[in-house]
Amino acid sequence: MQTNAVIKLSDIHKIYRTGEVDVHAVRGVSLDIQPGEFVAIMGSSGSGKSTLMNMIGCLDRPTNGNYFLDGLDVSTLDRDQRAKIRNDKIGFVFQGFNLLSRTTALENVEMPMLYNSKRVTSAEQKERAEKSLALVGLADRADHKPNQLSGGQQQRVAIARALVNQPSLLLADEPTGNLDSQTSIEIMGVFQKLNDAGITIIMVTHEFDVARYTKRMIILRDGKILTDEKVADRFIAENELRNLREAQQAVKLA
Repeated sequence: MQTNAVIKLSDIHKIYRTGEVDVHAVRGVSLDIQPGEFVAIMGSSGSGKSTLMNMIGCLDRPTNGNYFLDGLDVSTLDRDQRAKIRNDKIGFVFQGFNLLSRTTALENVEMPMLYNSKRVTSAEQKERAEKSLALVGLADRADHKPNQLSGGQQQRVAIARALVNQPSLLLADEPTGNLDSQTSIEIMGVFQKLNDAGITIIMVTHEFDVARYTKRMIILRDGKILTDEKVADRFIAENELRNLREAQQAVKLA
């Protein structure tokens, strides 16, 4: 199937069987994500956002429906085939940084290349890892171990690691969840810079303040898409409504 979308989900369902009860975690989700988009997936606990993210990340398969990644139907691939797709085409950033404590930032970033299906020489591994660290502003911390880095710096290393295999897609699961407000702003600035460079990013978050940094917001409820809108349009509308309410209040007080 030919498609220009990085991701195309067609009537995706995910059903878990718990005892004799079927739990419908995702119910008929269809969406396209184009190259260069920056998308936030939001929803309360039980909304299906984590299940959807796992399927997009090839960590799980849909019960029904089709999922195309770069035009390839990955919804029917077996475990080994999905693992290859994950390593070649998808970069992951998690809430916990998941860095190896006894290795340097550079060595942590090099790690995914050891499992790349395309052979990468030691010299190329180092060069690509150095470029990834420079991209997130940590070129001067390459020889530092995680306990020598701040939380924000550790997350930058995790982002560099996710980018080193030059994936088609970057998935971030609550990437600011363990960070303070100021550091969260800095990390979202890194994601914006990467997106401006053309990298497609999907981010799961429960924080509207974080979602404001993206370009498109998808809100799930009960396994279905409740809203799907551009972030700029949403917040322009909210500001206009806020201004109207303030004007009405001012008239009442006058």
